Amino acid sequence: MGKRQRERDLDENEAKAVSKMLRISPQKLNLVAQLIRGKKVASALADLEFSHKRIAKDVRKCLESAIANAENNHDLDVDELVVAEAHVGKALVIKRFTPRGRGRVGRILKPFSHLTIVVRQVEARAEA
Repeated sequence: MGKRQRERDLDENEAKAVSKMLRISPQKLNLVAQLIRGKKVASALADLEFSHKRIAKDVRKCLESAIANAENNHDLDVDELVVAEAHVGKALVIKRFTPRGRGRVGRILKPFSHLTIVVRQVEARAEA
């Protein structure tokens, strides 16, 4: 008598990975997430490998985790995977203060983000 297993949120041909508390603003992270949305996994990994953005390394790790989940947990074919979703969410914002002129204070916001990547297996189309 254990706990009942939770229903899957995703379809049978999908797998996902989540990176939480990434130290970057959601707006900047979304620029990198846009880079990989809708692409084949091999192409997305290559784009992230050669991106000059600092956060591309963490996005690549999350994408590799989603690929590993698809392969090991859901028995999906890695060559047919496509990045179905890559969405960014807000996390907490650390607030810091720095002294400014004339006794005032300057506010510094240090935002964090969450990243969710969903990969989907699509059948290769027959080419004529």
